[in-house]
Amino acid sequence: MALFAIEDAMVKAATTSMPVGQTMLIFGLGGAALFAATALWFKEPLYTRDVISRPMRLRVCFEIVGRLFYVLALALTPLASATVILQATPLVVVAGAALLFGERVGWRRWLAIGIGLVGVLVILQPGAESFSGLSVLAVLGMLGFAGRDLASRAAPAALGTSILGLYGFLSLAFAGGAFALWQGHPFVAPDPISGFYLSGAILAGVAAYSCLMKAMRSGEVSAVTPFRYTRLLFGIGIGLVFFGETLTPPMIFGSGLIVLSGLFIMWRGKQA
Repeated sequence: MALFAIEDAMVKAATTSMPVGQTMLIFGLGGAALFAATALWFKEPLYTRDVISRPMRLRVCFEIVGRLFYVLALALTPLASATVILQATPLVVVAGAALLFGERVGWRRWLAIGIGLVGVLVILQPGAESFSGLSVLAVLGMLGFAGRDLASRAAPAALGTSILGLYGFLSLAFAGGAFALWQGHPFVAPDPISGFYLSGAILAGVAAYSCLMKAMRSGEVSAVTPFRYTRLLFGIGIGLVFFGETLTPPMIFGSGLIVLSGLFIMWRGKQA
């Protein structure tokens, strides 16, 4: 989660001087190249029939949605705000694990999920004068990531983390290329600073992605996902220190509801 927060900050910084679509394209291709090299190093085939299995096709679709909208949220909204909204992902994943994989989730954890989602609404403040429609980008990204995590759980066991990462980052590159064509902005040559940000994002993203996929595939979803809330602390800290962002009372209160819900879900998971 710390590495994901660093990746977010690097991507946000890169988009200040480069088009969003180009940033996503380079980021995706760089990450895919590292995962492909890792797979070849361990003599894993880059393509098998499992790659086009139904869970993998669903995973790619969710990956495209999650990456596209979340990167847009990073570029257009405060890092702290996007990070906080993303923390609803574990709530959706736990609910999805119960509905799709039959994991036992009692009424107390369902109640906690509902309270956490209320926290998201508190942060968004729909109907208030301060509401920004751009915040919906982070919500769409969050839903995409939740679907990706659930599809990763159902992905064929024969596919290793490197292969999942390869096609995940290729999905990001595809989303970036498509958005670049739609956006119509000319590509720009990265300057040394942008190159540093992109390189840092790629390295942090690959390491973080590897850890997440390993955890999601080897541990119980409802027990593993609450630890994603630590990303909130890292993301808010980076936003405050490096981007000069501020926290509003609704964001603090909503974040508290989300974190408490996640901690309760984790505690109940250990009691089950």
